[in-house]
Amino acid sequence: MSNTRSQPRSAARLAAVQALYQKDMEGLGIARLLREFHEHRLGEAIEEEPIAEAEPDFFDDVVTGVDARRDEIDILIGVRLADGWKLERLDKTMLQVLRCGTYELLARADVPTGAIVNEYVDVAHAFFDEKDAKFVNGLLDAISKDVRKGE
Repeated sequence: MSNTRSQPRSAARLAAVQALYQKDMEGLGIARLLREFHEHRLGEAIEEEPIAEAEPDFFDDVVTGVDARRDEIDILIGVRLADGWKLERLDKTMLQVLRCGTYELLARADVPTGAIVNEYVDVAHAFFDEKDAKFVNGLLDAISKDVRKGE
């Protein structure tokens, strides 16, 4: 079992990626989305593997923060993509992983840069292969240099 599913904040990050993916696919409003996840999804098993109870306040902050700052986040991701790549070309789950990581780099000064990057690399491993996890690592590391100059 990966570290992604063992700690409350790690579980909250994984759930936030899933919630934002669902929001994009189904167009749910934030209030309904948060309510649905609180009532039915946080702490549920994924693929028969139990997940640690997610930290609800942290989950809420990431989901609402990404939603509120989506344009700013997408610009930060977009400028770091290779020439010829646009956000629309990214896998929809990958985009949510990058959005959540970028949000934390922007707004969660209480969480060290290395911890954020490592956590979202772990989240990427839940959905993707090693090559894609390395992509997450490189992109979030580059974004951290843009938004966390003092570290």
